[in-house]
Order: sequence, then structure tokens, then C-alpha cells
Amino acid sequence: MLSNNLLKLFWLPAISGLAVSTCAWSLSGQAAVTNVNILDAAFSPANTTINAHDQVTWTWTGTLPHSTTSQTGVWNSTVVPPPHSFSWTFTNAGNYPYICLNHGFTGSVTVQSVNVPPSVAITSPTNGAVFAAPWTGTIQATVSDPDDAVSKVDFFAGATLLGTVANPPASASFTVTNLPAGNYTLTAVATDSGGAANTSAGVGITVVTPVPIILSSPNRLSASAFQFTYSANPGLRYVVLRSGTLPTLSPISTNTAASSAVSFLDNGATAAVNFYRVRLAPNL
Repeated sequence: MLSNNLLKLFWLPAISGLAVSTCAWSLSGQAAVTNVNILDAAFSPANTTINAHDQVTWTWTGTLPHSTTSQTGVWNSTVVPPPHSFSWTFTNAGNYPYICLNHGFTGSVTVQSVNVPPSVAITSPTNGAVFAAPWTGTIQATVSDPDDAVSKVDFFAGATLLGTVANPPASASFTVTNLPAGNYTLTAVATDSGGAANTSAGVGITVVTPVPIILSSPNRLSASAFQFTYSANPGLRYVVLRSGTLPTLSPISTNTAASSAVSFLDNGATAAVNFYRVRLAPNL
């Protein structure tokens, strides 16, 4: 009965099953720091212009006690003698006059609004993913912007523009159609309504031409265990099907190939005769 089982296993052709389907706000968010010296009779410089989210540090360089005190109640260092320093981060645009309470000399900080670029990251596919050629699938990216709306997301494979999603939601997606075999680095470029843009980290994928699926090395290990090997592309998913009677076969396992020759063990091969088929699973 064992020889009949093996013959029937290898008389059945494999099915490939291929499915075609004074510094500006930086990109990293690091704030700039501007220094103002407090002399004995003046702030130097008296008038300072910075961007939103930047910081001003006042340094006492004279010999007398001074303060840096907002005239609109935003900050107050209190009157202290040198050596001393005081820092304040300005998050909102506007003009901020200030004074030394001890001597009455004044200064001002002008804060300019700045367009913070959007954030963007590809969440699917994952880095290192493998697909059967031609690949039809979805690229997903998350986008956000703290100060205005994201107007579009451009999806690229290397330098090639795959497509654009206008006015995307927080989770944007784009469908790739029939991408041929090759190695690709996917990126997403988000642009906001103010024209600021940012590029996601690259995600590397591989699209491969599937090899023919060949079943070999049959081995009846016990009354319920049968083992064989099938050829595969590492990284692609394969479905193993079994039947005691043809033509109906049912899937018993789905595996991601780790090598070009996959050893499969069926511990449920209790029937006197079993037929096996391996096919390529559709791309996710």
C-alpha cells in the first residue's frame, strides 16, 4: 500500500497557484537657542527675532543685579545678581516686550510662525517582505502634521513615482499593480498645505519570479506520518493540500518558505491512500 501512495503522490502535477493581483525649525524638531547678554545698562541685542519653538537664554554679563521680565506676564526671572542665566522657550508666534525691573531698560522678542513638516511612515509592507511577481498589493502609510493639513502623499519605488493620494486620512493607502520582479525600496513623501514635505524611512521589498513547484523525496515514516520535499522561493507562502480521494483536496497547512527546498511533515496521514498538492498562496 505504501508504493501505491507514493505513485499517486507523484502522478499528480503540482499547481503553481500564482495570484496576479536664528535657526529655522529643523526637520528633526530640534529648537534653536539665541543668547541675549544683560549688560549693566542694556540688553544686547535689545531686539531678537526667532522662530516658534526656539529658545532665548539671557546671560548676566554685567556687575549689577538685573531681571528679564515679560511685560505681558509670560515669564519673570526675578531680580538676581550675576553670574546667572535664564531661559524661555517660545511656542507661539507674536511680539514679546520685556524689561529689567531693577533698571527699567527694555527689549523684545519677535517670534515668527514656522511650518513644521508632516510626519510619515510606511506601515505595510514590512521591511524585507517577499512577493511573487508580478506584485499587486497595497502600500500603507501613517501621516500627521501638528500645524496644518497633509495635502498629498506620493508613493515611490526607488526614484519611480507609483502614485499619489490627495488629502489623505491619517492612514493612507495606495494599490500597486503588476510590479515586476526586482528589488525595491519603497518610500512615501508627505506634503502639507504650506508646502513643507517629509520623506519616510525606506522599506525594502523583493518581488521574485516563482520557481516551478516540484514534489520529491517521499517518505512514509509511520502509519500516520508522511514526509516529502517541495521546491520553493524563500519568503513566499505555500499551501499544502491533501485528499484521500480525488478530485477534492483540502488545505492542511500554509507555510512561508525559509529555503529553496522545503521539507514538509504530515502527521495526519492516517488514510490508506493520500494525494498531495502544493500551490503558491496569493500575495498578501
